[in-house]
Amino acid sequence: MKKTLEFKAHDGEIEDIALGPDNKVVTAGRDFQCCVWQQDQLVMGLHWNENLPGIPDKAYRYQACRDSGTFLGLGTVTGSVAIHIAFSLQRLYYVKEAHGIVVTDVAFIPESQGGQELLAGNEAALLSVAVDSRCKLHLLPSRRSLPIWLLLLLCAGLIVATILLLQLAFPGFL
Repeated sequence: MKKTLEFKAHDGEIEDIALGPDNKVVTAGRDFQCCVWQQDQLVMGLHWNENLPGIPDKAYRYQACRDSGTFLGLGTVTGSVAIHIAFSLQRLYYVKEAHGIVVTDVAFIPESQGGQELLAGNEAALLSVAVDSRCKLHLLPSRRSLPIWLLLLLCAGLIVATILLLQLAFPGFL
């Protein structure tokens, strides 16, 4: 093996590292941060102070991370589990102290045929394992969205309403 890149990602030890699509790397460090990297450039970072206001700076630490391509799954030393959108790091799911103690690993259920049974219509499923000898399944419910036909119908209605309003405001518009 040959080293291709070396850079300082965290102050102190790295707790976990995960490779994602598009050559992105996610790291969780003992410096209380979780970072998404493209080569040696920081793309985005999470820090407890910014994402959970009112919680003391050293109360939590990211312990385990995984980038499914769409979502980022995180486990903490206090047993909490979170799922974020990978590109924006917006938090979609959070369970405080899902485990009694340190989450040692997290893994997404693949969207293969066998994984579809566990997903059961949910958008994602994350397994977390902790020192408390428990494995828990965390389901991210599908976010609601408008069907495309309804969106097109609303756009057409908006166009018709705009034309009617212009006709009322400016007689002879048409």
